[in-house]
Amino acid sequence: MSSRVSPGRSGPRQAAALLATIVCGCVLVACDSGGGDGSGSASVTPRPTPPAVSDFTGSPPSAVASAASSIIGSAKSRASSAAASVSARASEFAASVSADTVRAAATAQKELKGVKGSGNATADVGMTGLPTAETGGLRAVVVTITNNTDAKASYAVQVDFKDPDGKVVETRYIGKEDLAPGQRVQPIVVSRQPPQPRLTPVLAKAQRY
Repeated sequence: MSSRVSPGRSGPRQAAALLATIVCGCVLVACDSGGGDGSGSASVTPRPTPPAVSDFTGSPPSAVASAASSIIGSAKSRASSAAASVSARASEFAASVSADTVRAAATAQKELKGVKGSGNATADVGMTGLPTAETGGLRAVVVTITNNTDAKASYAVQVDFKDPDGKVVETRYIGKEDLAPGQRVQPIVVSRQPPQPRLTPVLAKAQRY
């Protein structure tokens, strides 16, 4: 009896066994999670682990938003209070000036009605602007009137407020009556125009009568 194996039957079996061995080896290499120099590391991507909340510093987003909202609200409240304060100071300043000048302004306007040119007393009148911090934001001018004559005299003054183009935007009047020789007074003229555009006060007329 011959012990020789027929090649036609044993070939396919040997090939199948070899293929199974290779596949198992590949599976083992892919699943290997042990340490090493990295040449045989696993190709499977590890699942991310959520960070521990205790590792963070600061406030959670909701708390930050709440804090920001509180700060903005506080800032708006302070701005509103400041605006109200400025408005109140402006009203008080205007009221204190108006109480003393309404009648004088009406008299001055009447006296200047027929005056031609700049009048006869511009040399006796000077003007100085007041800081808006002192007037609650209003534009105001101190008009200095000095009786430089030897007799009692009254004065009427016209102040024009001009814009940057030189156009008269507003006209105000002020006056003082019966000033003794050498006497000096300083009434205040207040513009009712908004802060912008910037206006320049100009002495338009000054009449002594």
